[in-house]
Order: sequence, then structure tokens, then C-alpha cells
Amino acid sequence: MRKPKLALYWAASCGGCDMAVLELKEKILDVADAFDLVFWPVALDYKYKDVEAMDDGEIDVCLFNGAIRNSENEHVARLLRRKSKVMVAFGACAMNGGIPGLANVSNRAELIDLVYRRNPSVDNPAGTVPQTRVEVSEGELTLPELYDTVRTLDQTVVVDYYVPGCPPEAAQVWDVVTAVIAALKSGVLPPHGAVLGAGEKSVCDECARLKEEKKVSGFKRPWEIIPDPEKCLLEQGIICMGPATRAGCGARCPSVGMPCRGCYGAPAGVLDQGAKMLSALASIIDADTPEEIARIATTVPDPLGTFYRFGLAGSLLRRTRMSGSEEDTAPVSEKSEARA
Repeated sequence: MRKPKLALYWAASCGGCDMAVLELKEKILDVADAFDLVFWPVALDYKYKDVEAMDDGEIDVCLFNGAIRNSENEHVARLLRRKSKVMVAFGACAMNGGIPGLANVSNRAELIDLVYRRNPSVDNPAGTVPQTRVEVSEGELTLPELYDTVRTLDQTVVVDYYVPGCPPEAAQVWDVVTAVIAALKSGVLPPHGAVLGAGEKSVCDECARLKEEKKVSGFKRPWEIIPDPEKCLLEQGIICMGPATRAGCGARCPSVGMPCRGCYGAPAGVLDQGAKMLSALASIIDADTPEEIARIATTVPDPLGTFYRFGLAGSLLRRTRMSGSEEDTAPVSEKSEARA
């Protein structure tokens, strides 16, 4: 009996999800024994033409990490979707947009102008910027087209399953791998749109810190105070995204005194992680007047980056509206409603 075929790919990402797979350590040998690795650019010398030559549906499972930031990302996402029976949005960037999604506060023209013309370290008096196509004596050179809007994987192609995390924990990756192996053997797959390797509740449900529903009169960054090691960080005035973040990591950050940043995305049943967190903060603010509420609100550092650090592209907001922004013309698939 042939081994099931496994593909892994990175789009707009930092490479951390691929490192998470390598964090399996010696168990990576079990993965190699269970699967035929047919595409993994970060580790193996395969080309796009190798995937293009495969039959449609020939790949059993694709773990796709990274957001869709440019035309190359989209091309490979559509190619792998066509060649794969099961497409998995692997990690925060593919699932919710991740850190790359924060670029949606700007647009393509502004980003290119900043990087290539207005950056203090750039000497570019002619104002030259990269072109997607240029003719040289040897032929035509091309670069991927940078998109105006960062998209999640399921805003581009149909996604079967999701694995949250920035990056997913190694133990979680192993649980997903073994679940996929078992499902392929039995022929019984999880429900379409299921979130694999994570819980249904919130990080707070996993956190052992004492919660007393204490009111706060302002918020501080972690370096501004030495928090009580036993008490809830949020109740000490440190913004911890635990109430608005899906369980599954074991509350690793709060357990060592660092606030949750929200990389596992919203818990089951929550449509917008940032809105959920704003609701949680509103319930603990100790203020009686609009003026006092406004003062406390000013102590929240970088509200957008705090509440939507990993999920702006996949949120109800998705991006800021800017004059001069261009809409990407590529068709966008319907997002799976199962994980909402």
C-alpha cells in the first residue's frame, strides 16, 4: 500500500511554522515513515513544476502556512488546493492573517513609497521602484505582484481544516499528524472546517492564575511592573488576550508571567477576537464617568496591534479604508463558517 502524500508550503510567513514541524525532533522520522513528502520548499529541493506535473488530488494532505500577500502566494495556494485532497490552514498567518495582516492598515502604494523612496536609509534620487515585469537582453524578468490587501488562506481557496498558533506547538503538530494518519487509515475525516489540535474554550480556562474579578483603573505594559506570580495578569492591569483567545497552548505565556498575545485566534463561537477582548476589558474598567473611561482607554498601548495582532486580515474589520487603495481583482472564496 502506498504512503499518503504530504506537502508543506510557506507563503507570507516568518518560517516559524516550518520550525515547529522540525520541533518534532526524532518524531520527524515517524512523519517521514508515515508519509511520502512530495513538496516542502524550506527543506527539500522541489520546484513548482513538480507540483504542476502531479494529478489533481494526488497529494493527500497539504499543510499551508502563511498569509496571501502577493500573486505568487495566491498562485501556489490555488495550485496546491487543486492537487490536494485535504488543505489545512497551518498556523496563525494562514488561519487569521497573522502578523503580516497588520499591513492592512496601509496599502500597496504607501508601503512601496515608504520602503523605496522615503526610508532614511535609502539613496534613490530617481525614485525607482520594483516592477513586476522588465525586459533585459537575456529575456523577461518577473517579480510577484504585491497585493493591496493581505488575505487569509480561506479568503483565497477552500480550506478543509485549521491549526492555530504562532507557531503551533510541537505537541499540537504531532497530535494533528497522528489524527490525520488515523483518519486516512479509517477513511473517517473530522467535520469540514474543524480546528485541529486546539480546544473549544479560552486560554483563561487553561490558566492556573487566580481570578477575582478585580476592577482596574489603568493598563500597563509588562516591563512597567513586577506582576504577582499567582494572580491574573489582566486583573493586575496587564492586557492579556486570554479571554478572547482559543485554548490549546496550555497557557504557556501567562504561566511564565507574559500576557497572552492571542496567536491561537478567537475561541469557538466568537466572530471577532478584538471585539471580544474589548468587551472583556469593558467589564473590568473601574470608571464612573465618560472622562475617566477615556483616560483609561489612553493607557491601552497600540489598540489595533494589541487586539488584532494576529487576526486583522481575518476579522470583521479586515482592513482600514484608505483613499487610493486598490481592490485585488482575484476571486475570493467564501470563508468556512464551521470554525465560527
